[in-house]
Amino acid sequence: MPHRLFVAALLAAATSLSTAGRGADAIPPIPRVLPPEGLEIPAEVRTRLERQLAETKQRLKKFESDVEGLQDEELKEEVLTGKVSPHNRLWRYPLDVEVFVKAVEFALLHREFYVPKDFEKADWALDQANQRLDAMAKDEVPWSRATGLVVRGYRSKIDGSVQPYGVVIPPDHDFSKPCRVYVWLHGRGDKSTDLHFLYERATRPGQVSPPPGSIMIHPFGRQCIGWKHAAEHDVDMALFDATRHYRIDVERTVLIGFSMGGAGAWHLGAHRASEFVAVSPGAGFAETARYQRLTPDKYPPWYEQKLWGLYDVPNYTRNFFNTEVVAYSGELDRQIQAARVMEEAFQAEGRKLTHLVGPGVEHKYEPQTLAELMKRLDALAIKGRPETPQKAHLQTRTLRYPGQAWILATALDEHWVDSRVDAEVVNPKHVRATTKNVRRLELSPLADMRGVTIEIDGTKVEIRSERSKPFELHSFASQLPRQHSVAYLTKGDKGWVEETVEPRTFSDEKRPGMQGPIDDAFNSEFLVVVPTGPFASPAFQAWVEFEQQHFVARWRALMRGQPRVKKDTEVTEWDQQNFNLILWGDAESNRVIEKFAQFVPLKFEKGTWQFGKQKYDGSKFAPALIHPNPLGIGHYVVLNSGLTFREGHDRTNSQQNPKLPDWAIIDITQPPDAFAPGRIHDAGFFGEHWELKSPPKAP
Repeated sequence: MPHRLFVAALLAAATSLSTAGRGADAIPPIPRVLPPEGLEIPAEVRTRLERQLAETKQRLKKFESDVEGLQDEELKEEVLTGKVSPHNRLWRYPLDVEVFVKAVEFALLHREFYVPKDFEKADWALDQANQRLDAMAKDEVPWSRATGLVVRGYRSKIDGSVQPYGVVIPPDHDFSKPCRVYVWLHGRGDKSTDLHFLYERATRPGQVSPPPGSIMIHPFGRQCIGWKHAAEHDVDMALFDATRHYRIDVERTVLIGFSMGGAGAWHLGAHRASEFVAVSPGAGFAETARYQRLTPDKYPPWYEQKLWGLYDVPNYTRNFFNTEVVAYSGELDRQIQAARVMEEAFQAEGRKLTHLVGPGVEHKYEPQTLAELMKRLDALAIKGRPETPQKAHLQTRTLRYPGQAWILATALDEHWVDSRVDAEVVNPKHVRATTKNVRRLELSPLADMRGVTIEIDGTKVEIRSERSKPFELHSFASQLPRQHSVAYLTKGDKGWVEETVEPRTFSDEKRPGMQGPIDDAFNSEFLVVVPTGPFASPAFQAWVEFEQQHFVARWRALMRGQPRVKKDTEVTEWDQQNFNLILWGDAESNRVIEKFAQFVPLKFEKGTWQFGKQKYDGSKFAPALIHPNPLGIGHYVVLNSGLTFREGHDRTNSQQNPKLPDWAIIDITQPPDAFAPGRIHDAGFFGEHWELKSPPKAP
């Protein structure tokens, strides 16, 4: 399905939602926290910017028309999604232009001007867009080989939005040679929306400059969500897009960040350690409870505490053994707490964290210590990392993060429990491994695994099958053309054995990328499906209309993109197979829910619904859940929920974590607010086979 220009559909979806009904008007609106609302835009300024914006959008449409005229549908899709190199002889779809247009569109829509001079940034952005359009009209892309500060864009698969990133290229850079790359994660900026990010990336080099022989990538990270959720994928996508424009040696990638970016380096480095030759977190936070100074009497519900296991870095400490970590803190910085927590975590695993401390400074880099830090990081980058290390370590609590190096866990005994695999190549015919809480596993340390003996948890397994598959362990690495030989192992009653049948999808159980919780559906392509049918309950209708509108508006402002939205009557079979479906309503009001109701553990009757053996009054309770989509392998269906962290959690990035597990029963007699969609009557996780583990609470 080809993408259209983002800006052309920006308000259409919101309009379709608002016309569904008027019951939602009775629920008080929730004030936005991120980004904060800025200045009132003077009428003459708005008129001028909207006119210039419309003219620039019209120029953009010409390029879309040229692309739509292509006869090769596969090639057209590559152009539309930004996969075609800017050096291709065809028209380049102007993603590097559209980022400027979107920035002004959003700034006008959300009032993202905070001082009078910010209006000049909008003029600058439109001027940049038109300069690039002028060049493209001549079949030129001068910024593709520019040095210094360069702004670029890519199209996200998650919501189809265009997202910006910056590149810093030394003046004497040799574009013909592979180079090292530093990925810089920026700190928190409540007001640093697209427009301000673009201006800064075009005018300021940043806190850290790339060493000679390297370039630096500045992902946007969806602005201000702590490098979690869609922001994590923003790092992948920005880096991958850069590999299509520049010769980058991915074996020499350094991850570095400070403050919120330091928290991002802690969490991304922990979850994705084997993708980086070195990780350098500066300040930030590494976990939830201690950072927020929570005492047990103030802890949230049990399921939210379990969900801390998604991002809390100490739960993933052993993954850091796949890379080199050089942490930094200011001596007087309160955020030195993150490194202290991780020092304890490293020590508990028998290792020592390398931690550089800038003397006499608070929340900033001390110049001499920064110089020493960059010297160490570049030495590690120059050395590089082995493509296939002799030893590999995996520690996780969820199959959202299933692998490191040549280890991939594909099933756990139980989610949200400490799970580990430690493995090493003893010799070319012998691999040794130990596991904890893992029951299905893939190992691929050798070019040919056939005939290799794997000694795992005391059991010896000789691999007899010859099988390979594309390298797909991580989302960034999966873009690289590479095959590897794989040993498939499964744990039975008598220990580990080789999985002799061809690998299956295991659609009836939790597996990598299909494990929940509800928020996981917003980490890949999703489609919001709104109801058009009659509601049995006016109260439920009002709640649905409010929550679906709230989610779309929140995603647009917070996640910096417009969700794809369709009415239930417009959803196609292709949509059902290729998107996570975010379904609002019930089986009476939404015909797509009616179609999927037979596959999810819910039964709908007129005005009521049943979950397990309990029945609930549809005018008082609403069901929310996530479940595999039986028609779209590798996709979810979600019922009656958007992002589960809300405005009240945006004041600190450490709170922007999932708040609901796999299912919840929401008491809608309590109106939605900044912290919850209503009173959470009950909530829980499905079992490893997506079964209901315990009876839900009676109404």
